[in-house]
Amino acid sequence: MSATPLLAARDIAKQFGSVVALAGVSFELAPGEVHCLLGDNGAGKSTLIKILAGVHKPSRGKLLIEDKPALFESPRDALDTGIATVFQDLAMIPLMSVARNFFLGREPVRSLGPIRMLDGARAAEVTREEMQKIGIELRDARQPVGTLSGGERQCVAIARAVYFGAKVLILDEPTSALGVTQTAMVLRCIGEVRARGLGVIFITHNVGHALEVGDRFTVLNRGRTLDCRAKGEVTADELQSLMSGAVPA
Repeated sequence: MSATPLLAARDIAKQFGSVVALAGVSFELAPGEVHCLLGDNGAGKSTLIKILAGVHKPSRGKLLIEDKPALFESPRDALDTGIATVFQDLAMIPLMSVARNFFLGREPVRSLGPIRMLDGARAAEVTREEMQKIGIELRDARQPVGTLSGGERQCVAIARAVYFGAKVLILDEPTSALGVTQTAMVLRCIGEVRARGLGVIFITHNVGHALEVGDRFTVLNRGRTLDCRAKGEVTADELQSLMSGAVPA
């Protein structure tokens, strides 16, 4: 594991008026690591994601990217730093093709004299290749993304983030609404991304999914870091107990 974390959060806190959403969260993410952030509803996971993604600024604390302080003014700043967030809604347009969703806002173009137009063939080829790299065989990259399963759409969003240069991939409850087969597909994709050296922050409340793919586990409770354990140092029952607010042994 690298001595320099890809990302480090130091005592991150966030208040909205008199409401304390985060009261002190700290964790680190190394290259080639899946770091699972676990917590029940109200633990502060959503607020933390939005701070890491550049949607909110912390009220207190520091965010370090490869040991350099970072303060994002917008989500674009986070993206430019190499932090990509895949939210639960995936931000996809169901009637558009898989390839158009893959390149949404960053479409490849070709020129015909003075006219520039979408290079659909190139978009489809790259989409198919990038999906294949994380273990997904697309029938046709031109098919509407709405015809894909929930797991396949999650994998499209993951592959898109990797292709556009993410160093840190934040996944917001990617398996929460999926069946067994689709969940296995997404967890396999996460493993492929880790093997390519990216750092993955996997936000979940499902202990089983976390243990299947995670390397480290940080449990949040009422806006604070309750405990952090490495793989092999904690059982499913212990994680579940920590999520319910039990004091670490």
